[in-house]
Amino acid sequence: MHGVSVQGYRHAQQAMPCQDAWGELYTGPPGARIPVLAVADGAGSRPRSQEGAQLAVQLATSVFGARLGERAGAQGDAEGLRTRLRDAFLEVLDAFIDGTRALAGEGGVAARGRGNAPADFATTLTVVVLGPGWLGCTSLGDGFVVLRAGEEKGEPQFHLLPQPEAAGEYSNEATFLSSADAALRVRIDCVWDDGVDGVMLSTDGLAQAALSRGRGPVPRVNPSFAASVLRSLDRPGPDPRADARELEALLLSDRLTALNADDKTLVRAVRTTGGPVGGELP
Repeated sequence: MHGVSVQGYRHAQQAMPCQDAWGELYTGPPGARIPVLAVADGAGSRPRSQEGAQLAVQLATSVFGARLGERAGAQGDAEGLRTRLRDAFLEVLDAFIDGTRALAGEGGVAARGRGNAPADFATTLTVVVLGPGWLGCTSLGDGFVVLRAGEEKGEPQFHLLPQPEAAGEYSNEATFLSSADAALRVRIDCVWDDGVDGVMLSTDGLAQAALSRGRGPVPRVNPSFAASVLRSLDRPGPDPRADARELEALLLSDRLTALNADDKTLVRAVRTTGGPVGGELP
């Protein structure tokens, strides 16, 4: 498993920090560890969104890990898994609002000058929990997840989560953890498939590279990009740190910067032989 967040060219030019964040946690009993992965994209227009993104992934990995680490759902119990995912999200949502209010209150007048409402910490959040034979995805905002599962004519097949919402009144509006309708706008997907052997989480800074519209309005996975990102984990080099540096170099490359100058976050994991998605676990 590798993950990285990099500062976008636009933020570098404006002397602004990277407002993306990512996190991981391994939960469950020894010998059956379950990875919990999260990515967050702080709203660029909000003064403390970098802190919001960091807080969101910390809360998400902790809460989802605790709620889904053990007996997350029997094989085929989609409704039970969905309930646990939603309950975990609602707990994260409440803790985020409480946490940002506490952060805003630190330092009195000085803190209030930096931002004193949960909206100043606005961030998206996408969380994936990878259990044995199942996967749960909870997403708020414009982050996305790509699954690798199965082959067709010798080529790996890729699948996009969450599926985009139907065009409507709010289709062009971003939803954040600080949004009043966050609990209503969260999207939850449950997948029961032993064939899932790779996963990639990303913030929207990589949407132009990883997804394509094709001939219709619904985006599809760009298979060449997804395949190349996961392939290097399938055949890792002798130094994991070098593989991680290569991932960072990819996100900072001129080719991807030309497509999107925003901050970029990518977390990737593959199933090792006889093991869970996520690679060799501690």
